[in-house]
Amino acid sequence: MDIPQADLVVVGSGAAGLTAAIVARRRGLRVVVLEKDALVGGTTAVSGGVLWVPLTARGLAQNPHDSPQAVRDYLRQEMGDRYPHEAVELLLAKGPEMVDFFERETEVRFCSTLYPDYHPDAPGGSVVGRALVAAPFDTRRLGHERRRLRPPLKTLTFMGMMFNSSNAELKHFFKATRSFASFAYVVRRLAGHLVERLRHGGAVHVTGGNALAAALFKAAAIDLGIPVLTHAEVTGLIRDGGVVRGVSGALAGQAFRLEAPCGVVLACGGFSHDRTLTASRFPVALARRTPLSATPPAIAGDGIRLGLSAGGCLAAPLAQPAAWMPLSIVPGGRSGTMVFPHLLDRYKPGVIAVLRTGRRFTNEANSYHDVCTAALREAGDGPEPAIWLVCDRHALARYGLGVVKPAPLPHRRHLNSGYLCRADTLRELGAKLGIDGEALEKTVADFNRGARTGADPQFGRGSSAFNRFLGDPDHQPNPCVAPIERAPFYGVKLRIGDLCTFDGLLADPQGRVLGRNGAAIRGLYVLGADRVNMMGGAYPGPGINHGPHMAMAYLTASTIAENGSSVR
Repeated sequence: MDIPQADLVVVGSGAAGLTAAIVARRRGLRVVVLEKDALVGGTTAVSGGVLWVPLTARGLAQNPHDSPQAVRDYLRQEMGDRYPHEAVELLLAKGPEMVDFFERETEVRFCSTLYPDYHPDAPGGSVVGRALVAAPFDTRRLGHERRRLRPPLKTLTFMGMMFNSSNAELKHFFKATRSFASFAYVVRRLAGHLVERLRHGGAVHVTGGNALAAALFKAAAIDLGIPVLTHAEVTGLIRDGGVVRGVSGALAGQAFRLEAPCGVVLACGGFSHDRTLTASRFPVALARRTPLSATPPAIAGDGIRLGLSAGGCLAAPLAQPAAWMPLSIVPGGRSGTMVFPHLLDRYKPGVIAVLRTGRRFTNEANSYHDVCTAALREAGDGPEPAIWLVCDRHALARYGLGVVKPAPLPHRRHLNSGYLCRADTLRELGAKLGIDGEALEKTVADFNRGARTGADPQFGRGSSAFNRFLGDPDHQPNPCVAPIERAPFYGVKLRIGDLCTFDGLLADPQGRVLGRNGAAIRGLYVLGADRVNMMGGAYPGPGINHGPHMAMAYLTASTIAENGSSVR
């Protein structure tokens, strides 16, 4: 099999892997990217595409009072005794440098967002200025390579159309039946999308993680000419005297060997779909079940197994080994089931979350990771941890619920499929959902007493800037709280899955894989979710995967390139 020569091999085509490839190529190395799947982009392409990178020029323009010490204080509060001093200092230095590199030396562009930190009221927390998002991208710029870009999650699109990650666009869709300006915006947006579908067979204007993956793919494959080979499964590492010098595997079913004097970078996206690793690393309530994840099926621990085969070792188990996400399972007919990540509905007024006991258990407007962590804590070692979202007809019509869209779009097919449950009373709804209907009735009555005045005395929903950011600003006095009292009532069952893993291989700050004796394995590097997450299982803000992962990839690739001349 004829494969281009390489100084460096990158295994994986998500944001971390493509970042490393681009930086190394710009520093003069010959790079080849190997992706076992048929599509490029990994988990990045189906994500929100947000990057948590404090102290960028854009961030400081939004929040000029932010400072390195404030970031340190916030992360120390979030991580406690797992606070990694050296890694934090590198993030503070290399994060803004990475963003500047891309905007100076490539066509990758980022936009400011209004996302607060997830706990903005904690010491050092910020209500704005630390999160960026990839700029929208026109996939026609990829030319024929457009067919190899992984599409976004189908359940998060509308007729294949993606929404901007700023949240402002979604507000127009929620208000389309109540505001002429929003109605006009939606009509223009839909008309443009229909034209794209007729001309190009699908959406060409992509946003969020799909835009980030597309922009990085173009910078690597088209602008820099880096071979990005798909259907390329790496099954072994070539070692020479204890130094990793390349990879072996199969490309489109044919065996290959590819030597790389500068080494190998593992960036395969973690182990979300690996049954053995999830069984040994996930909490008991999840470990004994088939993994449920919003990541592509190809994210199955390949990079971690390669690292272990070379003498690397896993970090000590984390209390929270993954970024937890509440997922509902959507019947897909002949195409099978799909998952829907509940990113928005939990924040809306008139929607609450309960356990099988029929009782609320947390502030539903906290981050997805916090909500799932609370549910796992309540579940312990008991039955399958699950969450049920409940609302009334007013909230369903105004905001939708899960994959069910707001009025005037119909929801009959979701009732017929069993995804959505409806009943005339809350007690009856509980019985249909398989939860305690009597307790649900009492829970809603207790909630409604405060909700009629916008209060949530039990959990303080709507009390933080982050809670309010994803609520309904037109609903006052609390954009996250409204009573549930207009029959019929509706419910959807959510299960706890992940959107990436946090556990992974041990590495030094420069990304070199560490062996069991603590020494670096020469020529072997690890990035992204294959490496133990620097946050130690904490989840302090939106984009704490992409931002730190890309910053560390920038550092690792720069280090490899600086040392490259001595090994070539």
